Amino acid sequence: MTLAPTASRPGSLRLLRPLASPLVIVPAVCAVLACLLMTPLTVPIGAFYWDLFIYFDAANRIFSGQVPGLDFFTPVGPLGYWLFALCERLFPSAQPLLLVQWSLLIVTGPLIALVAHDVDRRSRALALALLLPFLVFQILPINVTEYYSYPSVDGFGIYNRQITEILYVLVAALVFARSRRIMLAVIVTTMLALFLIKVTGFFAGGLLCVVALLARRIDLRLSLAAALGFLLVLAGLELWLGVVSAYLGDIAALLALNEESLLPRFLQAASIHFTVFGPLALLMLLLLVLDGRDMVDKAKALFRSPGASSLAALVDRPLVWIAAATFAALFVETQNTGGQGFIFVWPVLLMAWDRRGRIAGTRLGLLAVLIAAASLPYLTEVTARAARAFVGQIKYERLAGDHLGQLGLVSQRSEIMHHAEVMKGIFAAHPETYEAIATAGELPNFTLYNEPDFQLAWLMAVDEAVGAINAFEAEHDVRFGTIMSLNFTNPFPWLLGREAPKGIAIGADPFRAVPDPDAAILSSVEATDLVLYPRCPITDANEKLRDLYAPALEALTKITLSPCWEAYVAPDVAAKLGTKSAAAGPLRPSLAAKP
Repeated sequence: MTLAPTASRPGSLRLLRPLASPLVIVPAVCAVLACLLMTPLTVPIGAFYWDLFIYFDAANRIFSGQVPGLDFFTPVGPLGYWLFALCERLFPSAQPLLLVQWSLLIVTGPLIALVAHDVDRRSRALALALLLPFLVFQILPINVTEYYSYPSVDGFGIYNRQITEILYVLVAALVFARSRRIMLAVIVTTMLALFLIKVTGFFAGGLLCVVALLARRIDLRLSLAAALGFLLVLAGLELWLGVVSAYLGDIAALLALNEESLLPRFLQAASIHFTVFGPLALLMLLLLVLDGRDMVDKAKALFRSPGASSLAALVDRPLVWIAAATFAALFVETQNTGGQGFIFVWPVLLMAWDRRGRIAGTRLGLLAVLIAAASLPYLTEVTARAARAFVGQIKYERLAGDHLGQLGLVSQRSEIMHHAEVMKGIFAAHPETYEAIATAGELPNFTLYNEPDFQLAWLMAVDEAVGAINAFEAEHDVRFGTIMSLNFTNPFPWLLGREAPKGIAIGADPFRAVPDPDAAILSSVEATDLVLYPRCPITDANEKLRDLYAPALEALTKITLSPCWEAYVAPDVAAKLGTKSAAAGPLRPSLAAKP
């Protein structure tokens, strides 16, 4: 009686084994995520959440025929915006942070499935050890560093998350893939994606590809084929849209705006990520001790008989790969902190364990401890914060709003929600206080933008503005076809079904990402039907944006649209209100927001 169940176990395991195949897991995960995107879920709003709304500004411009980089200035490349716009068409009711986070699976999903499948032919355990951590980081919209203590998600660092997730796939292929076709497909696609999302990631990926070439993980023929494929796609995009040259021009403009030494940024990145950088440094020291004698022998052999084989024998070892991946991770973080920095070091750590050879005893224990210390902190940080956020929001209150659409699919503690509403009223009632703070070049508090109560108050103000615009148009029989906001992001064309003026930067940080406007841009601003200026609160950044575009605004008329918003309109619209020109003197309020 006891033999039958025992005998049936191996058969049951054989039946379950195909379900653990990467070619099954990845499509199944994508199908589940697609179902979730069909549901209007909410997420607990977190630090710098308004970074997310840049994607709506970009998508609205793309839908109206504008090309990123060509028709509007972008802080990064166009691919992330294109992916979001495509997914927005497919899932128009989706929670936007989940939508932008999961849109990258269009690129990374098939590639990681192919790499893991290639590895799976040799070792199922190794394939899953590569695949499962990747899926955790790809699915969860959580950064590895925390900027706010209450449970919440991260709507910022999205570009950085995307490039590190792509780099994870590239490193996994360079280290573990054996199929030349898979290797070629991964290198071409990931390097294109890195270039078209954020060029910092492209340089990091290039460094790792050079290491792979020196280590003979890829040969010269495959490298040339990958380079040719990469250049052909870019040439096609340039001939079709002219987007590549425009993107390179944007990069040059951003470099001119951010002329700082890299060394302090490397030190900053190392300190921020010391949780994993410290163990990585110790691990490299351990590997140097364990492998140093052989490295010296291989270096001598290379000196005596230079050649590709002897160079590969020196380069293709865990110490070199870990050093290259660590440097690449630091370089990525020098350009913008936040995201999932260092996650793509995991495949080379896995390689170090897989190639441990005859190491045993205390040395093996040290190796295991340091690999765990360098890999587990961020994995546990992301999963723990995500669990805390999605469980914690069970008792959270959803943001109320009549005009926010998908932007309003957020929640937060009722006390924070109430505080945001109270502060919005104070911002509107006492503008002189916040104007004085802005004039001094300061914020009301040093961490204003990373606090969810500010993000909520800003969304409440956006809701107020949309209602006020609708009321204004109905009362005065006008329609604003183009809308601009003198603010970091401009969601109003999206929310109202209008267009944004051409040439204007999205993600408008005037201190880092808005070049001085030329005559064409000033002309575009002057021709804009409605230019909004936020007053809840007044900030130095918004005042600097207004100063940048002041020559064009002088031709428009300033009105008070609502307690939280001033606006600049064409003189013919102002004539219907009987208001004076903004350049001629003080203006009386023309309209208050209707309840």
